[in-house]
Amino acid sequence: MISINNLSLRYGKRILFEDVNLKFTEGNCYGIIGANGAGKSTFLKIISGDIDPSTGRVEISKDMRMSVLKQNHYEFDEIPVLETVIRGNAKLFNLMQEKDALYAKEDFTEEDGLKAGDLEAHFAEIGGWNAESDAATLLSNLGIKEEHHYKQLKELDGNQKVRVLLAQALFGHPDILLLDEPTNDLDLETISWLENFLADYDKIVLVVSHDRHFLDAVCTHVADIDFGKISIFTGNYSFWYESSQLLLKQRSDQNKKAEDKIAELKEFIARFSANASKSKQATSRKKALDKIKVDDMRASNRKYPAILFNNQIRDAGDQIIEVKNLSKSLNGEILFKDVSFDLKRGQKVAVLSSNSLATSAFYQILSGEDKDFDGEFKWGVTITSTYLPNDNSQYFKEANLNLIDWLRQYSEEKDETFIRGFLGRMLFSGEETLKQCTVLSGGEKMRCMLSRMMMLKGNLLLLDEPTNHLDLESITALNNGMKEFKGTILFTTRDHELAETVADRVLELTPKGLIDREMEFDVYIKDEKIKGIREEMYA
Repeated sequence: MISINNLSLRYGKRILFEDVNLKFTEGNCYGIIGANGAGKSTFLKIISGDIDPSTGRVEISKDMRMSVLKQNHYEFDEIPVLETVIRGNAKLFNLMQEKDALYAKEDFTEEDGLKAGDLEAHFAEIGGWNAESDAATLLSNLGIKEEHHYKQLKELDGNQKVRVLLAQALFGHPDILLLDEPTNDLDLETISWLENFLADYDKIVLVVSHDRHFLDAVCTHVADIDFGKISIFTGNYSFWYESSQLLLKQRSDQNKKAEDKIAELKEFIARFSANASKSKQATSRKKALDKIKVDDMRASNRKYPAILFNNQIRDAGDQIIEVKNLSKSLNGEILFKDVSFDLKRGQKVAVLSSNSLATSAFYQILSGEDKDFDGEFKWGVTITSTYLPNDNSQYFKEANLNLIDWLRQYSEEKDETFIRGFLGRMLFSGEETLKQCTVLSGGEKMRCMLSRMMMLKGNLLLLDEPTNHLDLESITALNNGMKEFKGTILFTTRDHELAETVADRVLELTPKGLIDREMEFDVYIKDEKIKGIREEMYA
């Protein structure tokens, strides 16, 4: 068990949280949520001992082993991949080192022999003889092929390093797992494997993630950092969000009787409990939903941006786009070829590829940024497309522009009140609008780009990884805005929930052609026949 007692963290006059008293117990997975800057990652660092709190203490049951997902991708560069994973269990690795050093002695004595016997017994007791095979299995499950297992970590690319460090954190069945954004740079198949792994995990897991589908799949509880406090709620992220929004709505309705509010929430709890019991969520491990009390819940203090795309310049006609034999290569590598399709008005299409360079190149071609390709495409005469690129750095190079002037350059209407309206929808207000565009964070730049898209009023959206750098509130607002949009969308995302709830068609770009299916995203990725086709197309 992890016990948090009277914990506070202050930076000068700023209070992240104070007087926090919590317990994290075995068999549960806790999703740590909160607005950007609320202190989610900092809270994990306090538990791991990397940061000292201002007041209070963290108590961990004796002999519990803690494992933390490392963020330093260069720490183990000179270490072989397999050994890097095994180092995740420091006790086991140190025992291996001690044992090997003892056997390497030239003057091996009888006393050394007795000591070696004790070490061997302890080594076997903690699973030492299976260490290499267990580490190799983890690596393979996370997409690291056996040919890479004995390379030094520096020989792997960034995405592969992330997976090795994740394997290191999971190795040896630690009693406490601290995972900060574990799904970063993972593909859908690997995320699905990790979801199943954590849903079955019988120890304590604390995880920070912006992936709502992932949080729903693994979390039994939500630890919400809000109001300067940390509060634990039973259930997954979706349950917390729906409850919070319902309470917010009820709080704003002053005329509604208190008993009606309670009855409505109880009805919601009962409905959610029934749904959760049929799902593959980790909540099935601990049927605690029945213990939820209305009084334990409260509305979130966080703000959600207003992402509204429906104010289009004009409605689209029936001819959207016609694509014929589109192909693209880069440095001799085929990214995709022979891509042909057309779109129906109002379709929302998830564009996939195992290679993110392929999807980005696809959008650059359709947006007119890339002229070096084979094949052709033609937009319908009524179509006004707006493009959100994966890399938006080129839009923020002008050093002398504040946010108002930055957005004004894309607008026919130059009035400051008009411009401020679009910035305000993305929660930029007051002095924030005078901030220089070159000093923005990744999340702020993405919110500016979304303000620009709303202002341009396109009837077709091209979205390349639109959730990058966004917090959960902005991702939720974007998801809702895309669902409500009446126009046509082509989008690529690693956010499972976004793809699952928006897409009604899937296009997958491969080096051997296009896979095109009019179906929901989850149906597509689970279809066994399609899995076989995908394997052939990438082979």
